[in-house]
Amino acid sequence: MQVKSFPANEKYRLVDQLIGAARSVSANIVEGHGRYHYQENSQFCRIARSSLVECFDHLNCSLDEFFITDEPFKIRDLKYDELHKMLNGYISYLKKKIRKQKMMV
Repeated sequence: MQVKSFPANEKYRLVDQLIGAARSVSANIVEGHGRYHYQENSQFCRIARSSLVECFDHLNCSLDEFFITDEPFKIRDLKYDELHKMLNGYISYLKKKIRKQKMMV
């Protein structure tokens, strides 16, 4: 999907919001991983998950406004579900590590 095809008046509205939310997902995952602490990593992954949900909402708005068609949205919907499950799984893994770490103290 190309945001370049969106109307010009959406450049500083929906387009910027969509790009920012999409970039925030990976940026928060990376930043959390770089903290080398399970609790902080988990927090950044929850922020990444929120950005993913925000991105999906912006895609819904784009569909509602007819900036995108159903076909690209369906593809993104499948990717969203896959990413959401992966993030939830990683967050669960980190929670187990946090509990294990607390038991050792």
